[in-house]
Amino acid sequence: MKKRLLDVAFASEKRMNVLLSLQDGAKEMATLLELTDTNRNSLLPQMKILEEHYMVIHYNDTYELTTIGKLIVADMVPLLDKIDVIDIDVDYWGNRDLDFIPSPLLEKIGQLKNCEIINPPITELFSMHKSFNTDYKVSTRVYVVTTTLYPNFESIIAELLESNVDFYYIVSQELLDKLRTEYHKELTSFINNEFFHMYVYTKEMKFLYFTFDDVHSLISAFNKKGEFDHKFMLCKGQSAVDWTKELYNSILEDSIAVAEI
Repeated sequence: MKKRLLDVAFASEKRMNVLLSLQDGAKEMATLLELTDTNRNSLLPQMKILEEHYMVIHYNDTYELTTIGKLIVADMVPLLDKIDVIDIDVDYWGNRDLDFIPSPLLEKIGQLKNCEIINPPITELFSMHKSFNTDYKVSTRVYVVTTTLYPNFESIIAELLESNVDFYYIVSQELLDKLRTEYHKELTSFINNEFFHMYVYTKEMKFLYFTFDDVHSLISAFNKKGEFDHKFMLCKGQSAVDWTKELYNSILEDSIAVAEI
């Protein structure tokens, strides 16, 4: 009796690793043994199951995906990428309010690779960003979308602008009102700088903030109670930066440029 293809692809780690190894082309058995870190006697029964279910074919001790195998692996990869991201901290993801992420972007959550969930003690809540602020200085552009003010934000922004770094700043209406009232002089100076680009979001921000540069991104999402629980997600690499840039662009579509105070 044939197994369900779902079981064939996922129930055995060896079979799953073989399918993923073959996604970029045919490979000899010796190569598959090395990639899956196993021996021929252990792998051959799994290869037979894959062949019986028309997912791979072999010739001259070389294996490759069939058309059916390619169809299945094409969907396996993004699913496994999503699982890898969530597996970083399933409790974190299970308790996040993710409504601020557009559905098409949520489908690409697997792009958030090389991430870690950080839960610093309250006394270290902002010192954890020191390395991030250092990387700001070697980036050509910095993006911040926020409902809150970072300590010493004015000196950080001023230093970036002095270094000719383009600074893109989207704030909530409440935060814009606060800036106009309490930081009128600083904000006026920033707006008059060609490297400062400010916008106000016209909808409710259902997150605390997120920021990214050329190197990595930092996201602070509320939990399902709508509260900030001091947890951050820090991601590195171009894939994560590209994903966060898409999130930024979706927010920008519902934002209005702030050209004067």
